[in-house]
Amino acid sequence: MTDTPRSASPGWLGALLDSAAFARAFTLVVFATVFSAFAIERIAGHVTYVTIVAGLCILGLAVMVARRREISLLRLVPTTVLIFIGWAFASIFWSSDTSASFWSWVSMAALAFLAVVIGHVRDTLQTVRALGDVLRVLLSASLALEVLSGVLLDLPFTFLGIQGNIAQLGPVQGIFGTRNLLGFVAVIALITFLIEYRTQSVRPGVSVASVVLAGGLAALSDSPTVVVLALGVGLAVGALALVRHARPERRAGLQLALGALVVIGVFVGYAARHPIIALLGAGTDFSVRVELWNFMVDILRQKPVQGFGWFGVWDQKEYPFNAINFWLDTKHATGLNAYFDVALQLGWVGLVLFLALAALALARSWLVAGERRSVVYAWTPLILVTLLIDSMFESFALTGLGWLMLVLCAVRAGQSRSWRESLRGGTDAGDGGAAEESGLPHAQGEQGTAG
Repeated sequence: MTDTPRSASPGWLGALLDSAAFARAFTLVVFATVFSAFAIERIAGHVTYVTIVAGLCILGLAVMVARRREISLLRLVPTTVLIFIGWAFASIFWSSDTSASFWSWVSMAALAFLAVVIGHVRDTLQTVRALGDVLRVLLSASLALEVLSGVLLDLPFTFLGIQGNIAQLGPVQGIFGTRNLLGFVAVIALITFLIEYRTQSVRPGVSVASVVLAGGLAALSDSPTVVVLALGVGLAVGALALVRHARPERRAGLQLALGALVVIGVFVGYAARHPIIALLGAGTDFSVRVELWNFMVDILRQKPVQGFGWFGVWDQKEYPFNAINFWLDTKHATGLNAYFDVALQLGWVGLVLFLALAALALARSWLVAGERRSVVYAWTPLILVTLLIDSMFESFALTGLGWLMLVLCAVRAGQSRSWRESLRGGTDAGDGGAAEESGLPHAQGEQGTAG
C-alpha cells in the first residue's frame, strides 16, 4: 500500500481558497465593506472598519497564495500603480507627521491590494455582477432609510448624516454621508446595471428596477456633479459606440479624431465655464472650490516638486491643511479636486504619476473595448471616465471606494492590453475566460469561468 503524497492534494482549506464560490464571496464582501465604509464607521467605529479591511487583506493574501500557479508576478500589478504608491511611500520621510502619513499610506496600499486580488480572481463580467449585487443592496438601503427618515418618522438620522429631505425631493445622502458621494456611486451603479442589462446577466425586470433605483437616487442627490458626470459618460458611450461599429481599418483615424475633439472640448468647456456653472446652478458651490484651489496652488509653491507628504484625507492638525482651513474659515477634509490634492500632497511628480496611471489605464481599456465584441469590456473605460471627470470636483479617486475602483480598472486594463502580454505563458482568471472572449453572457448563476 502506497501513501498518496501530501502535495498531490491542496487540502480542504486550499481547495476552499481556490474555489470560484470563495472568490465571489470575497469580492462581494470587499465591495460591500469599502462602499459602505461611512456607515460602518458611523455605526461601529473606525477601528471596526480597519479590522474588517485588515482581515480581508489576510484572506486576499491567502487566496493569492492558493492561486499562485495561475498568477504571474510580471502581470500582477501595473507598473504605474506601483510607482505611484512607491512615491506616496517615499513622501512619508518629508511629511510633517511621519506616523500619520505612514498609516494613511498603509490604508492606500491595503485597498490597492484588495483591488489587485479582485482583478486576478474575477473576470470583468463577474466583477460587474458582484458590484451590481452590492450596489443594489446599498442603494436600496439608502432609499429605505431616506423614506423612513423623511416621510415616515420625519426625523433626521444625524448619526448617518441623513437629513431627511426626500419629501422635498432632496438633497439626499443615503448611507454615503454626502450627496456628492451618493451621486458618484449612483452613476457607477447606472453604468454597472446597464452593462448587466446588455449582457443579460440578470433578469430584465431586475435590470430595469436597478436602473430606475440608481437614476432616481442620482436625481434626488441634487448634486451638480451628477449632471456633469451624466453628460461626460453619455458622450463617452456615444464615442465608444462609434469606435465599436467602425471598420477596423478606420478605427485609428477615428480614435485620433475623437481625441482631438476631447482636447477641443476641454478648452471650450474651460472658456465657457461661467455660463455652464450658471446653467447648473452651482455658482456658490463652484466659487468655494475655486477659492480653495487657488489657495492650494499658492501653498504648493513652497514644495512644488515633492509636496507636503501623503495624508489622503486631510489631517486637520497638520500643515498645510490647518493653514488652508484657517485662512478660508472652513473645515475641508479634502481639496475637492483629486488633481490639486495629489499635487499638494505629492508635488508635481506625484501629479504626473497619477495622470500617467489614469491615462494609461483609460487608453488601454478604451482600445480593448473598441476592438472586442463583448459589450462587457465597455465597463472599465466608462468607470474610468466617471472617475476622471469626478476628480475635477471631488477627491474620491484618492481614497476609499474611488481609489479601489481606480486600481481595479487599472489592473483590468493592464491584463487585457500590456507589454506583459508578450511574456504571457498562460491564462488566469483575470483574463476573462472563454465566456467573455466569445461575447456570450454568463448564466444567471454565474457559471462562466471557474475563477
